[in-house]
Amino acid sequence: MEDASMDEEEDCPELIPIKEQEIKDSAWRDVQPSDSAKIPVTIITGYLGAGKTTLLNYILTEQHNKRIAVILNEFGEGSALEKSLAVSQGGELYEEWLELRNGCLCCSVKDNGLKAIENLMQKKGKFDYILLETTGLADPGAVASMFWVDAELGSDIYLDGIVSVVDAKYGLQHLREEKPSGLINEAARQIALADLIIINKIDLVPQEALMNLRTAVRSINGLVKIIETQRSRVDLSDVLDLHAFDSVSGKSLQQKLLLQEALQPHLDKSIVTSTFEVQGSSTEEDLNEFIQNLLWEKTLKDKRGNPMEVIRLKGLVSIKDKPHQVIVQGIHELYDLEDTTVRWKEDERTNRLVLIGRNLDKDILQDAFIATMKKREENG
Repeated sequence: MEDASMDEEEDCPELIPIKEQEIKDSAWRDVQPSDSAKIPVTIITGYLGAGKTTLLNYILTEQHNKRIAVILNEFGEGSALEKSLAVSQGGELYEEWLELRNGCLCCSVKDNGLKAIENLMQKKGKFDYILLETTGLADPGAVASMFWVDAELGSDIYLDGIVSVVDAKYGLQHLREEKPSGLINEAARQIALADLIIINKIDLVPQEALMNLRTAVRSINGLVKIIETQRSRVDLSDVLDLHAFDSVSGKSLQQKLLLQEALQPHLDKSIVTSTFEVQGSSTEEDLNEFIQNLLWEKTLKDKRGNPMEVIRLKGLVSIKDKPHQVIVQGIHELYDLEDTTVRWKEDERTNRLVLIGRNLDKDILQDAFIATMKKREENG
């Protein structure tokens, strides 16, 4: 039987009267976007009871001078047939919404497509941000992929980042849950895909337990930013404008990659972070061949013959004849290359790749990358 407080936490926010007050100036506040500006979508994921909905309630009811649409979706519910029928009905799939006094909006969407969200925006006007909550067991990578691909098709929304809320008290328990052979633990997958981890309810656990959880999270995702909180109270500047999937993140990613240290797996059979560097420059064809062999063909295997399984890929690469660093991003089988504004310094061209997944072997990955580069040189 579910805990009463857990049920209460998952309720949709109610309309709450807010006293008018002066909006304090904040360093993160931007000018309101123009009609042509793209709108960032942040995916909020986490297990039931971790504090996702408390976080969204907090955002919806705070005065922050932003118009934020919070979408409580039910991805993963129902059959593929039901979903296709829903999509075929013109995308009128948002069921209800609540408009709050601070200009925010909360609605529920029963669709894993974008039509409903775009229709909602047409009817209710533009927003500054969209926060999309996934169900507890949903794979955020599948949701993220839709927005990422749709952005290439000229949509007026784009993927800003993935935030995972982790329960300080039960997080390790969720990570240790054994799954049938071949399946990835959902909690570990959510951490692997995250650009920001919020460890919530830290007041409920001793410091040692919190350190153990932090170590476990870091061993799965070595690049992720971690913040700790009580009752899901966060600085909104930590959650919004992550720019995790565009070239704006180039400079911060460069710093993260330089500081990245290899950590030993904290949990048996866990997802791990693997990092490697290769000096020099590659052609774009070389890079595509390496990534496609890894993500699509799955020809790269560890020493035991297991195919390497990549959940998230990030990196900065040096491509011949390009003066700027190029950022590479991948989720599952999808990947993208984008030029950054950061210029390479002379004699400092280094490819740095960070992969999060299973059966990853740094030496084999590095050798395969070098071999791909050398093969074209030999043939050239």
